[in-house]
Amino acid sequence: MTLATLDLAGLAATAGRSALVYVAIVVALRFAGKRHMAQLSVVDFVLVLLVANAVQNAMVGADMSLLRGLTAAFVLVLVNVAATRLVLSRPRLGGLIEGEPTLLVRDGRALAGHLTREGVREAELLAAVREHGYADLTEVRQAVLEADGSISVVPFGPHPEERRLPPIRRRSARHRGP
Repeated sequence: MTLATLDLAGLAATAGRSALVYVAIVVALRFAGKRHMAQLSVVDFVLVLLVANAVQNAMVGADMSLLRGLTAAFVLVLVNVAATRLVLSRPRLGGLIEGEPTLLVRDGRALAGHLTREGVREAELLAAVREHGYADLTEVRQAVLEADGSISVVPFGPHPEERRLPPIRRRSARHRGP
């Protein structure tokens, strides 16, 4: 392929459409909520596959050449790198794009309005609390839905595993026995 036969206008159109699709998908996922980002359920995985298939033609058009596909992929990576750098350099913009943490539990009590707004079922919250090693909400000072969709748990006291550990005893320099 020579430069004369290279369709620069077509590649530029692919690049522009790819960048627009990236921005549109970020906006759509941002509105979908944080919980959709933490762990992919089966339906979330199917959604990702279908969205990828749906936007393919929007990015490359009817020309399914290797060059158009590589152009789309390259532009998506570039836009992702640019977005990451923008978020790092402008924290307020990062909060807008990635979202802010949301308090789900305060002093052992679930905040029902926050759970509803974030689309977190109480059963999911309790499962996250148990995954962190606590029996129920009464042991939890705070639980926070992080911007990445994970749930962080801050206990009232030490972690259950720390409570069971015996204190570490140091051997004195004079005592060399077992």
